[in-house]
Amino acid sequence: MSTRLDLTQDVGELTARIVDVESVSGDEKALADAVEEALRPLPHLTVERDGESVVARTGLGRAERVVIAGHLDTVPVAGNLPSRVEDGLLYGCGTADMKSGVAVALKLAAALPEPCRDVTYVFYDCEEIEAERNGLLRLSRTRPDLLAGDFAVLMEPTDGMIEGGCQGTLRAQVVTRGKRAHSARSWFGVNAIHAAEPVLAVLNAYRARRPVVDGLEFHEGLNAVGIGGGVAGNVIPDECVVTVNYRFAPDLSLEAAREHVSEVFDGFEVRFTDGAAAARPGLTHPVAAAFVDAVGGTPRAKLGWTDVSLFSGLGVPAVNYGPGDPNLAHQRGEFVALEKIADCERRMLDWLS
Repeated sequence: MSTRLDLTQDVGELTARIVDVESVSGDEKALADAVEEALRPLPHLTVERDGESVVARTGLGRAERVVIAGHLDTVPVAGNLPSRVEDGLLYGCGTADMKSGVAVALKLAAALPEPCRDVTYVFYDCEEIEAERNGLLRLSRTRPDLLAGDFAVLMEPTDGMIEGGCQGTLRAQVVTRGKRAHSARSWFGVNAIHAAEPVLAVLNAYRARRPVVDGLEFHEGLNAVGIGGGVAGNVIPDECVVTVNYRFAPDLSLEAAREHVSEVFDGFEVRFTDGAAAARPGLTHPVAAAFVDAVGGTPRAKLGWTDVSLFSGLGVPAVNYGPGDPNLAHQRGEFVALEKIADCERRMLDWLS
């Protein structure tokens, strides 16, 4: 099957075409090739390829430059390809997260040879897996000039609402230790799994903060996401590890978030395994304010981590805005409403025209 993309198609039909090009994380080449092939003939764009990421830029000398970014990859397919349309809903892997947003960005790139602001369109790989493989992170290290701008829009699924900033995230291992013994003579040992009960008690008693940051309310969470222990069916275990995930508001730095988790589990052995900083909403910036005016609605906080954090680290205020419903992301029955895609395209066109 040809992977050619027709950017003159209706945005809903284009979304379906993009969805049908399978692009699970690490296997985005076919879709990246199709995006590059569709954009290179457009005379108003300069197109660059970096691995499986494609960057297209206008160069009109406008007073402002905005970055519109979306990832090409999806989670693994779950028997939900090819796409199908039922009752105005487009079903298929990646429809909500976030190939409908990618389709909108591609339509903008083709339809606006002279936008009122210079635009950089970024289509990148490996967002859905470990951070070190993220194509946007790679570009920020090797070609930060391609990500420079006054404002950025991540076309992440937000159900057509502006979601400002993002939560930070960290994972830590809370370790309890014991002493091995034969389970028939357990009194000679100390059971590390039993010793994890106070860790779970701390988590059950924890009350999450709901701070207001730049006018938006965030809702934190500290939860166990994994537990491991045990040596064999006849051995009292000498170690148990409870893995916790802390989703924290952007009034905390990553360092402050680690300090908080250490305080919560004071007296326990805590090992931090990974983390990513939060991002403030940044909606007071003039370009961001103009975007809010054009899109409409009441912005809300992003309750999750997105690459808005990366742009924030580069000094570029950014928001999340896309047609998909984030609550449907990664589900077998994932879908997006066709009218939501069309509405998102119209609002973005109004902003950039």
